[in-house]
Amino acid sequence: MEFSTIDIVAFVGFLFLVIGVSLWASRNEETSEDYFLAGRGLSWWVIGLSLIASNISTEHFIGMAGQGFSEVGLAIASYEWIAAFTLILVALFLLPRFLRSGIYTIPEFLEYRYNRTARTLMSVFMLFFYVAVTMATVLFAGAKALHLLFGVQMGIGIWVIGLIAGLYTVYGGLKAVVWSDVVQGSTLMLGGMLVTYLGFEEMGGVDVFLETAKDRLHTVMPADHPDLPWVAVFFGGMWIPNIFYWGLNQFITQRTLAAKDLEEGQKGILFGASLKLLIPFIIVFPGIMAFELYGDEILALGGGDMKKSMDFAYPFLFQKLLPTGLLGIMLAALFGATMSTLDSLLNSAATIFTMDIYKPYIKPEGEAKHLVKVGRITTLVLMVFACLWAPILSTFDGGIYEFIQKFWGFVQPGLVAAFLFGILWKKVPSFAAIGGILLSFPVYGGLLYAFPDVAFLHHMAITFVAVSVFITISTLIKPLKVPVVMPVKREISTRPSKLVIVWSVLVALATISLYWIFR
Repeated sequence: MEFSTIDIVAFVGFLFLVIGVSLWASRNEETSEDYFLAGRGLSWWVIGLSLIASNISTEHFIGMAGQGFSEVGLAIASYEWIAAFTLILVALFLLPRFLRSGIYTIPEFLEYRYNRTARTLMSVFMLFFYVAVTMATVLFAGAKALHLLFGVQMGIGIWVIGLIAGLYTVYGGLKAVVWSDVVQGSTLMLGGMLVTYLGFEEMGGVDVFLETAKDRLHTVMPADHPDLPWVAVFFGGMWIPNIFYWGLNQFITQRTLAAKDLEEGQKGILFGASLKLLIPFIIVFPGIMAFELYGDEILALGGGDMKKSMDFAYPFLFQKLLPTGLLGIMLAALFGATMSTLDSLLNSAATIFTMDIYKPYIKPEGEAKHLVKVGRITTLVLMVFACLWAPILSTFDGGIYEFIQKFWGFVQPGLVAAFLFGILWKKVPSFAAIGGILLSFPVYGGLLYAFPDVAFLHHMAITFVAVSVFITISTLIKPLKVPVVMPVKREISTRPSKLVIVWSVLVALATISLYWIFR
């Protein structure tokens, strides 16, 4: 694709804007609370935009749009719309408990509830999966988009994205991350809306699209569907990755832990939930449009194999639709989507290593400036590891969105069970929680191996049930004699405001309505 002067100016200008805003916003970071939690001073709209910008990346534009292109169609939107329900749960149930305990990281909560071993175990698993799965996937997807659209070699694309996002994250910490997310999140939403609008125009209007693509516009799939059976979506395994991702995932929850107060955090989460309802329209719809407009050409790129072809859907679509002059803007949106997720991952992983591993085990009396230095070095090291590992994903046989969802299944059921049982049942002992976390790996792996044709969401649900049974039996046999009392480091009211309650109800009703319309 050829670039006009406007394209180049738009792209370069965007990069300078992101870096400039990040460096300016994060100046004068002195304490570990400043660096890792932005001084606990974030407003709701910043939290909401940062949540979405960190969540949505090129693995969505490439992978989720690819699922829309495939026979899955709009059903993949359940990952977004069930997330809206989950975010309500996080805002009302989990966030008050996390803020009252004054934690820096989610694993830290496990130490207060169980012991340091539980905290360390979760920290090690999170670091491994961040680097080996999520960071690598984000880098690979971003580089793949650059390669498909602009001919940039995969290796070069991976290192360019990694270095840019890594360096401003090294300097500015969470505050640099969230303010860059504000810029990148806005560009992301506008770019996605532009492609969707142009797709409607190319198809002859919204009504023509709805009629032509009606077979791919169903969100409720048969009970025996190999990927998204309705039982798993509404009552089973879909809830496990959502509860983990939005409530227990440091990379997402870190900006909610940095809220000024509980209400600001809750409003930020609900703002993010509101935006989640829009994401399928700017990501999945274009994937469906790509099938209707250019399905044969895209399938030819993958040799007629749907799994090998679907990741081409979104790049091919706007390669066809975007006029000269807008390519630089869309490249900026895709580039920004990748960086906004990667910078959050890097900062969160560095926070986990510094606060959950380095400080407790290596330098308990470490001063704030020293911890910030360790966090910066860790960010840089993790970025290098992720860039080296990302090319390995080219060997995975399937879409990249499937990769990231499936492999997190090894750890999510056990951690979700440990947290929920720990919060709801005060007599659960530490050995039961730790055993449940470890049990998740062989059970889930065994199910994947023995029943490869069964939806992995069912595997996650079965694993969660197995872990829950283990924790229950262990607790009944040897319960804690004295229930754990969680520390209160921040005196905050846990009662939600009227605005938060009304907003939660409206998000829930809107989600139900969308499922009804596209049932």
